Amino acid sequence: MARFLIPLLLVAIAFWVLSVVDCAMQPETRHRGASKRVWVVITLVPVIGGILWWTIGRARPGQPQPAAPQRPAAPDDDPQFLSAADERIRRLEEELALLDAEEAFSGPAAQKHDAERKGNERTDDEGEPGDGADAKKDDGSDESGDPRDERS
Repeated sequence: MARFLIPLLLVAIAFWVLSVVDCAMQPETRHRGASKRVWVVITLVPVIGGILWWTIGRARPGQPQPAAPQRPAAPDDDPQFLSAADERIRRLEEELALLDAEEAFSGPAAQKHDAERKGNERTDDEGEPGDGADAKKDDGSDESGDPRDERS
């Protein structure tokens, strides 16, 4: 007797697994009579759920299917979306350019540059060259003050 029950049990389990997987993998439009979730729950009942799925719930290949609901177009196919995206990108680029320009005039490097420029203006007002040319001080040394540059 066990010779017949074990193979029969294996076939029932395989049929049940096949039914559950087939029901779960079918698109929503291929389920008849109830929603996909309901059919998945029905097929979880061993053997009886599978039989109900294959006889009632699953749409047959030759049957006309109801028209699938029209899904909205993908964003890259919608010209209105693309024009809005282009406009947004243009505005963001303008804002970034304004921020870069503002940073160039008020950033730490700009403040250091301004301080250096003010320092050069003071030395120019005092009569010393501000362009960095080698000039001798009154004591005969270079402006840089480096003792290696002094030649005796």
